Amino acid sequence: MESGNSSSVTEFILVGLTDQPDLQLPLFFLFLVMYLATLLGNLGLITLIGLNSHLHTPMYFFLCNLSFIDLCYSSVFSPKMLVNFISNNVISYRGCMTQLYFFSFFSIAECYVLTSMAYDRYVAICNPLLYNSTMSPRMCSNLMLGSYLMAFSGAMAHTGCMLRLTFCDANTINHYFCDILPVMQLSCSSTYVNELEVFIVVGINVFVPCLTIFISYGFILYSIFHISSTEGRSKAFSTCSSHIIAVSLFFGSGAFMYLKPSSAESMDEGKISSVFYTNTVPLLNPLIYSLRNSDVKLALRKILSRRKF
Repeated sequence: MESGNSSSVTEFILVGLTDQPDLQLPLFFLFLVMYLATLLGNLGLITLIGLNSHLHTPMYFFLCNLSFIDLCYSSVFSPKMLVNFISNNVISYRGCMTQLYFFSFFSIAECYVLTSMAYDRYVAICNPLLYNSTMSPRMCSNLMLGSYLMAFSGAMAHTGCMLRLTFCDANTINHYFCDILPVMQLSCSSTYVNELEVFIVVGINVFVPCLTIFISYGFILYSIFHISSTEGRSKAFSTCSSHIIAVSLFFGSGAFMYLKPSSAESMDEGKISSVFYTNTVPLLNPLIYSLRNSDVKLALRKILSRRKF
């Protein structure tokens, strides 16, 4: 067999979330409702921010991009996941590599958008007098451009290294979508370069955002504890609490999947944890930022009263 990506495997079989037939239909309806709610929530938040001029600020610019990423992110694997609950679990080799690329792209992009949001909160609370000049439209655009460029380079590295592997006979992926580690386990060629690439790329795209977020919130907490008024302190905490919850859910569930030794047992556990960062986080983000945000609730009331009038 020739080396490189001359794989004899033309399609993969996705094991799915469970192999129990009695659970397939209930899970189909559960994840269908979750996916529709994710689409509705993120599209609604994007529309709400777009229609209200008082929400055209850096924080809501990043939130709008986060909703867009979550919208695309959940659409990478949810439709195929739903089809697999009621039909065959087959995905083509090209389809698998495409899914892996876009999954990598949007997950890395979300890491850096959450980082940009942490930096925005740091400037707003620690340097409020310099906020407008620091978080200028150009600065916000550059932060988003940098996020998408890092996502592009990381996704290209993951997919390019995966394409160099050879897949001989084994084609059953112990997952419900084409994730990096489950696909890599099927290769009949050496995966040393891939493991090194995953360690470097995932390390950079987790360590840099996490370090930036921790440093930002370290300065934020220091500033909050020096606020004399109780009202000002509680307002600062409420401004950051939504972002802290979103960051904890996304990075926590992702770390559980990727920072463990890869084995059959860990893959089964990883499938459950991956539901959080692939299905639950995109669903919860619009709820977290709308239910805990007075500006968003005010904008929603304005639109509803306008329509009622």
